[in-house]
Amino acid sequence: MGKKKVIFYHAGCPVCRTAEEAVLELIDRNKYDIQVIHLGQDKSRIQEAENYGVKSVPALVMDNKVFHINFGASIEEVKAG
Repeated sequence: MGKKKVIFYHAGCPVCRTAEEAVLELIDRNKYDIQVIHLGQDKSRIQEAENYGVKSVPALVMDNKVFHINFGASIEEVKAG
């Protein structure tokens, strides 16, 4: 059985960086394939994030569920960016 996918979306802000360090440290990399997506640098992935239900960053998508972590920026702010 392959690893499950986890996606961490962020926009590079201090709140996002702190969340990335704290949250990703807790995920078992033997069980999960972790992708870190900086939406400010890769705007082509914004629609993907919205399709998962991401409303703000930082956000973690795990098992097709969105976990919004704190509040760094709305997805609209990232789009305008």
